[in-house]
Amino acid sequence: MARSSGNKNLSKDVQEAIVRGRINGMTNKQLAQQFQVTVQAVGQVWKRYMINKQVVVAPHPGRPVSTTRNMDRNIVRFSREDPRRNSTDIFKAVNSPYEPALSRRTVRRRLNAHGLFGRRPVKKPFISKKNQTASVAWAKAHLNWGRKEWAKHVWSDESKFNLFGSEGTKWVRRPIGTRYSPKYQVATVKHGGGNCMVWGCFSETAMGPLRRVNEIMDRYQYEDILENTMRPWALRNIGRAFVFQQDNDPKHTSLHVRSWFQRRRVVILDWPSQSPDLNPIEHLWKELERQLAGVRASNADEKFAQLEAAWKAIPLSVVHSLLDSMPRRCQAVIDAKGFATKY
Repeated sequence: MARSSGNKNLSKDVQEAIVRGRINGMTNKQLAQQFQVTVQAVGQVWKRYMINKQVVVAPHPGRPVSTTRNMDRNIVRFSREDPRRNSTDIFKAVNSPYEPALSRRTVRRRLNAHGLFGRRPVKKPFISKKNQTASVAWAKAHLNWGRKEWAKHVWSDESKFNLFGSEGTKWVRRPIGTRYSPKYQVATVKHGGGNCMVWGCFSETAMGPLRRVNEIMDRYQYEDILENTMRPWALRNIGRAFVFQQDNDPKHTSLHVRSWFQRRRVVILDWPSQSPDLNPIEHLWKELERQLAGVRASNADEKFAQLEAAWKAIPLSVVHSLLDSMPRRCQAVIDAKGFATKY
């Protein structure tokens, strides 16, 4: 994107926003990235403000601005009220018979001038207040745990992989630096159809098995995975003192499965609900998606073969890096007060 070489092309609103940013402690480089101008242009705006104690915009020839200050405020307000509104929605909302006629392009320019650029939202699960509090408490309790403390733990999860393409793209309009703000995220839920569901696990010593889930997993199929896949592998690689991690999916916490854990004397790691950012196995699912991006499968059997091959090829160094990231994950959850993080 072309950048302005000086502040003469910047509107008064943008220059005032730059000044506010400097007053609030932002650097010239940060402001230049936000408003898509050069660092020198930001420096010139600040220098003139320090000399004149106000923003000064020299008059210049050209087409007059087609919007009033009131219209500009309404455009920005409508976008900030609902970041999912596109320029067409805002165009319809702000056009009035008592104001000059607007175009969608003008709406986009006004939004961009205020740092509201259309960007793809981060998809993160909805997290209730109760579970936010539980996640923060868990993160504080395990903040100083390193690879040594996690050595005997088995991490597990299930994930769905589509056979054909993606689930589609949605966009939101948000300021730079607000990628992980809950306001700009899209909640997702799991669903079936046209996909391959798998269960997997790993520990500090090795990548575990990847097991295909037939149709929708229930408590009986999950017990079969625990009995015939997870437990034999954990005993071989860790020993009887292993600690098993799972999320709080209803089939995982059912009376039937709890009874199995008691009979087999398997220790369960206490885990907060709705906390995928704390589970390092989520990174491995994303790694599989990256490796198989653009690789098509004609059926679920072919897809599982692709997933299993990619899963086995993940080096142990990746696992160690994920366990080393646990203190940072915990700190990120604490800082976000239980909301979703970059993990």
